[in-house]
Amino acid sequence: MAVASSLDAEARREAIVQELQRRGSLHLIDVAAQWNVHPMTIRRDFDAFVLAGIGRRVRGGVVTVGQDDFSQRQHQNASAKQTISTKLLAFVEPNMAIALDSSTTVYAFAQALTTTGISAISNGLSTFQTLYKRPGIKAYLTGGEHEETNLSLVGSLAIQSIQQFTLDACFLSTMNIDPVFGTSELTLEQVGVKHAMVEAAQKVILAVDSSKFATRARFRSLPLSSIDVLVTELNPADPRLDTYRERIPEIC
Repeated sequence: MAVASSLDAEARREAIVQELQRRGSLHLIDVAAQWNVHPMTIRRDFDAFVLAGIGRRVRGGVVTVGQDDFSQRQHQNASAKQTISTKLLAFVEPNMAIALDSSTTVYAFAQALTTTGISAISNGLSTFQTLYKRPGIKAYLTGGEHEETNLSLVGSLAIQSIQQFTLDACFLSTMNIDPVFGTSELTLEQVGVKHAMVEAAQKVILAVDSSKFATRARFRSLPLSSIDVLVTELNPADPRLDTYRERIPEIC
């Protein structure tokens, strides 16, 4: 029995690691429910991932680690992010003022952005570094406290910076999205920044790949009613988008 139990634990951890590497983050309660085991069991699994150097504990869960979390995540679902980036370009016109969050999906969009005459504010360090020397784009970086996981700035100074702008549109991604729960994040600090961007923008554009559908992180962020456009890598007619159609006006 002990041998069988050990083998079961090994198989579970291997499967959880594969899911962690695919998604970039996992929530303890969700994984415990998925495997029908006590949360303490999954907590021990997460601790083993930390000891092995393949995970880092965060409040309520675990995230993958590499040279840094952001650089590892930016290569996950890379093809989907490129497709999304191309679609997002259609929403940018000269003389617009826009906000871009610190996500790797929006960073991929920033790399493709060449529209001139725009002003762009971001709390993402990598996104700002991509834009600030680009001709025809006036880039602003929020103030705030450094958050290493997302290579971003968060907190009250970041929020106050965003509140100084009247934005035509904001471009956001999210850690997880669920048709009922809405979007969710691993930290409250990211939630605060995204709320500030939404409140300052006339149009809210959410860019998310389909691997995040029907998943939840610890902190509820945006209700789907606050989103004007959902952009994914999927064909807009894909049935996987059906549960979002009645909640979001436009899907691309």
